[in-house]
Amino acid sequence: MLNKVEHIALAVADLEAAIDHYSKIWGLEVEHRERVEDQGVDEAMLPIGDTYLQLLGPTSPDSTVGKFIERRGEGLHHIAYEVDDLEASLADLKSKGVPLIDEAPRKGGRGHMVAFVHPKGNHGLLVELIQASDH
Repeated sequence: MLNKVEHIALAVADLEAAIDHYSKIWGLEVEHRERVEDQGVDEAMLPIGDTYLQLLGPTSPDSTVGKFIERRGEGLHHIAYEVDDLEASLADLKSKGVPLIDEAPRKGGRGHMVAFVHPKGNHGLLVELIQASDH
């Protein structure tokens, strides 16, 4: 079902400061930036090999990422896996009793279709499934 780790997402309080840090300390450069209105985030994608580090800054304190940072502080938010067929993957997980946040795919960043799987079904880890826009 899973093709690869598409990205690892970090929730950050100050996106510009985080971009500066990962650029100066780790030598990473932003390849893509976008505001994803319906998720309440500004995202920056920094490539590492064939995957990405995604920095997520909240657009407001009451957004999902804003609340996450308030409760848990900055840090690992989720891991995203690429799949070939997002609808089929969601149906398979649902048939196995895995709790889903998204019952159907929705538009995410970079034009990809995405769906989130609840942490309760993954030993506490929020998982994002991504079907690349070229599929």
